[in-house]
Amino acid sequence: MAALSSTAASADVSEERGKVVVSLLDYGAGNVRSVRNAIKASGYTTVDVLTPEDIEKAQVIVFPGVGSFGSAMETLNDKGFTGPLTEYIKQDRAFFGICLGMQTLFDGSDETPGLKGLGVIPGMVASFDPAKTAVPHIGWNGLCVRKEHPFVDDFDTDGDAVYFVHSFRATSTPENEEWVLSTTTYGGGAGEPPEHFISSVQKGNVTACQFHPEKSGKVGLRLLGAFLDSVGKGKMGGVSAEGSGNSSGGGGSARGNEDTKLVKRIVACLDVRSNDQGDLVVTKGDQYDVREAGTQEGKGDVRNLGKPVELSGRYYEEGADEVCFLNITSFRQGVLDDLPMLKVLELASERVFVPLTVGGGIRSHTDDSGKTYSAVEVASRYFRAGADKISLGSDAVYAAEALLKRGGELTGDSSIEQISHVYGKQAVVVSVDPRRVYVANPEDAPKHTVLKVKESDKGGPMGQRYCWYQCTVKGGREGKDIDAVSLAKSCETLGAGEILLNCVDMDGQKDGFDLELVKAVMGAVSIPVIASSGAGAVEHFSEVFDATGVQAALAAGIFHRKEVSISEVKDHLAEKGVPARRAA
Repeated sequence: MAALSSTAASADVSEERGKVVVSLLDYGAGNVRSVRNAIKASGYTTVDVLTPEDIEKAQVIVFPGVGSFGSAMETLNDKGFTGPLTEYIKQDRAFFGICLGMQTLFDGSDETPGLKGLGVIPGMVASFDPAKTAVPHIGWNGLCVRKEHPFVDDFDTDGDAVYFVHSFRATSTPENEEWVLSTTTYGGGAGEPPEHFISSVQKGNVTACQFHPEKSGKVGLRLLGAFLDSVGKGKMGGVSAEGSGNSSGGGGSARGNEDTKLVKRIVACLDVRSNDQGDLVVTKGDQYDVREAGTQEGKGDVRNLGKPVELSGRYYEEGADEVCFLNITSFRQGVLDDLPMLKVLELASERVFVPLTVGGGIRSHTDDSGKTYSAVEVASRYFRAGADKISLGSDAVYAAEALLKRGGELTGDSSIEQISHVYGKQAVVVSVDPRRVYVANPEDAPKHTVLKVKESDKGGPMGQRYCWYQCTVKGGREGKDIDAVSLAKSCETLGAGEILLNCVDMDGQKDGFDLELVKAVMGAVSIPVIASSGAGAVEHFSEVFDATGVQAALAAGIFHRKEVSISEVKDHLAEKGVPARRAA
């Protein structure tokens, strides 16, 4: 089996680092492209594991598990990989598991009761408690290093952070303590202590981590490169790559704070659409008006603020914690035919090693020949192109309306349910696009969550001091009889893992985020929320974090026009004592 093509420079580095070729266990779920790109960026080439025999021939296996525990183990079983992979690991051969690739090493998971894992590490994987903290655990967090190993030796426990996205976790027990390489804490507050979970494991030549090094920026690339280097040099925790045995074990003092900290995320959003010349451009407007002022001859051109791949690369270098691509015209076309957007993801994933979200028209689709593709099949195209999460808009509104009409009964038919079942709810973001509907009194909108307008707000056209937030579909062109709070709660029930909360009225106004709306949604759901719409100054970011406790904040136009840079936002948050990731 030939290695995938790579640049001459990468080949040279690979030769210097011991000529190790990485066998990538791609079992067909999620964004494996980014792992492949990260391995290439670290100077190594890959071959795909296609048959059980390929496992036996491997020099080192990387297992980038993505999705749900059940779908991963079922696929391994169906392909005949489970037995050979278990034997490979028990022979203490070089192995690196990522996220679900670590969880499958345990006996099993509460995510799929009754289904056995690989059984290499004693213990069960269980869910975080949604009553005590937001689930999934999404974002950048630290590591408390428990023992020495090349994988984490260069990790700065005082300043580095890595990216997590998971709902289930393993915890340390006397039976698996010798495996624990690092731990991380999550949750806590309001009288509840934080929860310590295993963030990486290592024993002999087997290493795995709960976080995603391929999405952890330059820190993650450094960690991944250190592991692969240790394989090439035959130095894995002081054990020969050809030999067997354990490294230093769980003894010794921990390096870094016992309690790590989840930092606030800054998300750069790129509204992407085709202009009149057919080119994909990043655009931005106020309340969806993305054209320049028209002339006497007709409408103005689509506002062009740059090329999506180049802009995403710039934001990565500035320190963006995530990049979100929203295809704002895809609802007018078949998303499976959206080859330019898929190419954007492929190219961006080669240079942007933080999470990529894509949204716009992702739903079940029937092509011109009459063939129908499920929402999962459509989403899989974007995951395979480089997306880590997909964002659902209009389709989520329709699903929430149907759920409420059924009295909360789940059917498994919605896009949210189908995609989260296969890829895990952490892969599903719901983009909520509400606009204010002003009322004189809360009693005027008895079916909806009505909020009081803040004193500094001018209120409604007739001086109304109350409003409810009407959800919209079709790019904001049509309002529905469901409010933002009800939508968020319904989508959490359906299986969404995150809410991207916009506000049409605040979009482009630069007056700050709608704090009352953010607080209302935060109080209604237990999944993470991203605040969007209205940022115009660095102070607006610290304001929304302090006032609402929201996990992330998103901006677009002010970044595109260089009115405010991401690095300036990060510097401001540091000055205000708001935990934020430094760009390493």
